[in-house]
Amino acid sequence: MQFTIIPVTSFEQNCTLVSCEKTGKAAAIDPGGDIERILAEVEKQDLILEKILITHAHIDHAGGAGQLAREQNLPIEGPHPDDKFWIDDLPQQSRMFGLPMAEQFEPSRWLGQGDTVTVGEETLEVRHCPGHTPGHVVFFHPQSRVAIVGDVLFKGSIGRTDFPKGDHNLLISSIHQQLFPMGDEVQVISGHGPITTIGEERSTNPFLT
Repeated sequence: MQFTIIPVTSFEQNCTLVSCEKTGKAAAIDPGGDIERILAEVEKQDLILEKILITHAHIDHAGGAGQLAREQNLPIEGPHPDDKFWIDDLPQQSRMFGLPMAEQFEPSRWLGQGDTVTVGEETLEVRHCPGHTPGHVVFFHPQSRVAIVGDVLFKGSIGRTDFPKGDHNLLISSIHQQLFPMGDEVQVISGHGPITTIGEERSTNPFLT
């Protein structure tokens, strides 16, 4: 499986384009905006975009999902249903941050702990990691040893928990129970900033040591 990070919106949010090398099929994880930039990368790599995956429904991660799904006739999978209130609030989030009006959407499939999603012939495991938002999920590809974790964990930091229904203790528990067991060598693609590893954050992250 291949992974391409595409920073989008003024938040510099990492939209991740994941693709199956055998079939050329791809999924856009967290298309927060700048749809034309995402589609240009799909075309550049000669891929077939088959679905949208969402880690959580803050506007910088989900703001472009409705438009992309409508224009390209794509299903949306994720997040966990506990983030529905954030999806319903996307227009208000747009107004709050002075961004183009984001479309509300209904996922084709809600996701939960233990689910899997497919991209071409590749399979990603779904882990429910509440705390930053109650319905946050992460996507893990065991064969590549790569996890796309949204705003759960960053290089040297963790997700904010001062938003509605955020929970600091629950976020720390999610990291320890869902991310750490993946293994220290696993690469972590966060929702913002550089790639890190589970091992680096286990040993050096001030919020976790």
